[in-house]
Amino acid sequence: MSRMVRALADTTWKMKALALSASLRTVTRRKGVRTLRKSGKIPANIYGKTAEPRNLEVDVKAFADLVHKAHSEIILVDLAVEGDAKPSRLALVQDVQHHPLDGRVLHVDFHEVQPEERVTIRVPVEAQGECKGVKEGGTLEHVLLKIRVRALPKDLPDQLLVDVTQLDVGKSIHLGDITPPPGVELLGNKDVTVLACAAPAAAEAEAAAPGDAAAGEAKQLR
Repeated sequence: MSRMVRALADTTWKMKALALSASLRTVTRRKGVRTLRKSGKIPANIYGKTAEPRNLEVDVKAFADLVHKAHSEIILVDLAVEGDAKPSRLALVQDVQHHPLDGRVLHVDFHEVQPEERVTIRVPVEAQGECKGVKEGGTLEHVLLKIRVRALPKDLPDQLLVDVTQLDVGKSIHLGDITPPPGVELLGNKDVTVLACAAPAAAEAEAAAPGDAAAGEAKQLR
């Protein structure tokens, strides 16, 4: 597309740090960790570029509430660590391990970040508005589900909302067409397709028909 496409709908796009309490964890062996889980706690770790790694434990219910409050799978946490020399840490939920059968949380990894440190993450892409091409019978296709972005923690977006109202049938929105929110840098090949509006199936079949007929005539002449 020749025009730039907005990547946000309103001022609610910024990720907010959610409060979570944790304690330093002393048990590390398998038996101790099992006992910890039975008591309603989740073993966790926190690490970062400038911070020494720490073994933590968080309450099962508190973590479940945190996930419920989050607007997306990317969660920024204001972690209050009881008994730590650094009582408050800003961190991203880096990885969550679940039990393969019952789905309960077994372990959580937190990636500590600094307020002045630009962070790279992958955020979901969502289409915003009623696509012009869809009104004409086309189909909106999400080609790229997530986009890598870089920003300060305070500017990290929960998701990227891309305006598709003017997207015509047969046209695409590429990464380079998208204007990111303030303070956010989009990473990747600018020519990669993010969203596209495919032609109706009937139109595609009709367009292919002359070629198919010509191929059939060529066969008969052999």
